Amino acid sequence: MTGGTGYIGRPLIVALAAEQYPVYALVRKGSEAKLPAAAISVVGDALDDATYAHAIPSGATLVHLVGTPHPSPAKARQFREVDLVSVRAAVDAAMHAGVRHFVYLSVAHPAPVMAAYIAVRQAGEALVGASGMAATFVRPWYVLGPGHRWPLAVLPAYWLMARLPATRDAATRLGLVTLEEIVAALVHTIEHPPQELRVLNVPDIRAAAVVSGSPE
Repeated sequence: MTGGTGYIGRPLIVALAAEQYPVYALVRKGSEAKLPAAAISVVGDALDDATYAHAIPSGATLVHLVGTPHPSPAKARQFREVDLVSVRAAVDAAMHAGVRHFVYLSVAHPAPVMAAYIAVRQAGEALVGASGMAATFVRPWYVLGPGHRWPLAVLPAYWLMARLPATRDAATRLGLVTLEEIVAALVHTIEHPPQELRVLNVPDIRAAAVVSGSPE
């Protein structure tokens, strides 16, 4: 796993460890203590596949979660220099290691905002897709959880949009999911790898979370 010290990575490691999965987590030197105790730390640089490809077990699932925290339109340069470079490195590392399943945390699209962020995630999807690996693209729009709750203020607008034919599709595609739901959906997709390419949009994330037993 890359991004194991982050907002989604830490609870995902805990959830996978609870299911008895060994989790190798990439971490920068000096940040090992930020990983949950259940993780097996791999010291390396997410922007340089040569620093960690050797540590990926053959036939493993690679979950790529690296991303600029709290994305905003002002962070377009970081998206290109961190998010895009890291997924390119992860694809190269996965190909070198003979990864069985590549899970990429992408973003819901199209959308009327965050064009630079969406463009980089689409480019990341293209890189993964071109590799020929079995892969899952997980596309949330916003993940509600500790420190990530401001969209609750716009829930009435979502409620209205979901009931109007002209905006129903956008409200569904750009719906909000919880941290518990995204973690449960990721566990489910890791446990049930595809043969080729699979995409989980917001309704699919919610459905996978229910199957996996996530609380509502």
